[in-house]
Amino acid sequence: MADENLLATLEQNLRQTRQTRARFVTKLAELEAEAEKVRNELNAIDLLANQTESTIRSIMTSVLGATAPVRFNSNTHASVPSDAAIEAALREDATRSQIVESGFAAHVPRAPVPEAREDVEVKSNRFFDRTIPQATALLLRETGAPLHVNELYNRLLEGGFQFTGQHPTISIAVSLNRNRRFRKVAPGTFDLVIRDASSQAS
Repeated sequence: MADENLLATLEQNLRQTRQTRARFVTKLAELEAEAEKVRNELNAIDLLANQTESTIRSIMTSVLGATAPVRFNSNTHASVPSDAAIEAALREDATRSQIVESGFAAHVPRAPVPEAREDVEVKSNRFFDRTIPQATALLLRETGAPLHVNELYNRLLEGGFQFTGQHPTISIAVSLNRNRRFRKVAPGTFDLVIRDASSQAS
């Protein structure tokens, strides 16, 4: 009788063990499926980050005519370039424009890049209530020729324009690059697309 009771107990324990194992097998399959889903999502995020970085570099090239370094951090794969990176690209453009013909490569000299001055004397307030595109359109129309962002900065200050950011020349470059009424004709240098329409500054 004791042997029969022991046998029944062992059989019951065996059934419970097999049921427990079956539950763990099911759970493992669910976890593996979830892990595969997470891996796919990570791959999609990596692809999006790479595309975003490529777009940022393309925009930097379009705005400044040079590729600026992209700032990375621990939370994202790529982020918008810092002001310092954009400014470094502007300085790099200025340096390249001053390279003279050497024994290694021929370079067609370009006009020297004007200096952005901080000691500009305000001569009027005609740009006080204007946006950057509005004021720039007026300056380009009056000048009749393209202007570098440094020169635009100087002339905007003369006209009483109030800059709020820490890097005004970058603000000018980005603002003009985003406005279809302007075109970049050289690194950091912009002109009106259609001069006859310059009176309709936007």
